[in-house]
Amino acid sequence: MDKLIGRVREMRELDRACQSKRSELVILYGRRRVGKTFLVRSYFHDTYDFHFVGAHNKKQAVQLSNFRKALIRYGYADAPELKDWTQAFDCLAELLEKSQSARKIVFIDEMPWIDAKQSDFLTSFEYFWNGWVAERDDIVLVACGSATSWMKEKLEQNQGGLHNRKTRKIYLRPFTLHECQEYLLNQGIDWDEYQITQCYMVIGGVPYYLSLLRPELSLPQNIDELFFRRNADLREEFNELYPALFKKADRYIAVVRFLATNRQGFQRVDIEKATGFSGGGLTKILQNLERCDFISTYSQYGCNKKMTLYRLCDFYTIFYLKYVENDNSRDEQFWSHHCNDRGVESWEGFTFEQVCLAHLDQIKQGLGISGMATESSAWRYVVKKNEADDDTRKRGTQIDLVIKRADKIIHLCEMKFASSEYTITADYAEKLRYRQGLFMNENKLKHGTVFTFVTPYGVAKGKYSSMLHSELTLQDLFRPID
Repeated sequence: MDKLIGRVREMRELDRACQSKRSELVILYGRRRVGKTFLVRSYFHDTYDFHFVGAHNKKQAVQLSNFRKALIRYGYADAPELKDWTQAFDCLAELLEKSQSARKIVFIDEMPWIDAKQSDFLTSFEYFWNGWVAERDDIVLVACGSATSWMKEKLEQNQGGLHNRKTRKIYLRPFTLHECQEYLLNQGIDWDEYQITQCYMVIGGVPYYLSLLRPELSLPQNIDELFFRRNADLREEFNELYPALFKKADRYIAVVRFLATNRQGFQRVDIEKATGFSGGGLTKILQNLERCDFISTYSQYGCNKKMTLYRLCDFYTIFYLKYVENDNSRDEQFWSHHCNDRGVESWEGFTFEQVCLAHLDQIKQGLGISGMATESSAWRYVVKKNEADDDTRKRGTQIDLVIKRADKIIHLCEMKFASSEYTITADYAEKLRYRQGLFMNENKLKHGTVFTFVTPYGVAKGKYSSMLHSELTLQDLFRPID
């Protein structure tokens, strides 16, 4: 088995579950391909008292048949044909009662897939837990699933028989840049931080996607292999990703497609107008997409919650919709041929901002404010229709990251992707001054705003570099969190 990278906190939580003096219901969830099963397998070394995996889009009869096979595999040689889930869990209880293990480990993977239409699965599971497990102190049951909405609603936030039965929750996120670097080195891929960042912009920190990279190929060649060659591994992933996670996946995809049209994000009212979705239905879609790390929400500085921005932040989806979905070139080396195009540079600039926003903790650590209370937001100014059309007319502007500290200092963060030290030109310096002045004026601030730059290699020393209060580089983004 491959080496487990990162997941330190998650392993500690499993430690606590195994060392406790009570039965434990551990809920483990996260997006598809993020490494949930691998985490459990690595921790328990594939040694369970019972292990069952739900089958996608299979009826109850098939699920029960597979459950019976699992019972037999783990020692219940004469397991009967199962008629329903109540009988299935009764048989599981019989199996576990015969186990000699001090702590009996049960791993049910892809649990949402088991709960087929008109299934009695959840009711039977509730009865199993409350009627049998509750009387014991030696069961550790890990319930795992990619369908985050089901895991949250049916288990974590259950208002019925499983209310408050969850003892631990583990939400598995994609790798950070540092963890990606560790993973790639373990796979024999020794790329520098710049190349790893470029890779992150395409596939993010999803372990399964990273596992497809080949050490003998360059980064552009790898991207061609994953997306642009005939029958490429990730070319059809988009069509499988959302249906595997969400019911009525077409609605989720419609929202994602709309958000992909504007890197700055949209307010909820914009999403309603574009998609026709509203009310609780839209709320559920947005919540579930955020829970799975496909979108992120950002408050706007100085505004109420109604002004919250929704942004697409899943790197795979962004890249797929931008370059893959409508690619009709049949060029199996498309990325190798076009990765240095000017249009790609623009995409890299936007995507690097997303990388930085995904590493906000690292940015705060680099600024030395990890232990300080902070508020993070975005800010934009839209020109009003009645603005005078003259030389003093205000211009619209955007600040993608504003960090307000408890000591009243406000960092206006600029995130710029460049292959060498970034140079602040006279024109850009003027834009920065204008942006700072407008931000302070509109928010009635007299002092306390400073510029922070995040770039791969830092800012070149020059006439305007003194404008900066602080600067961070890839080294800061790649540092593990203390």
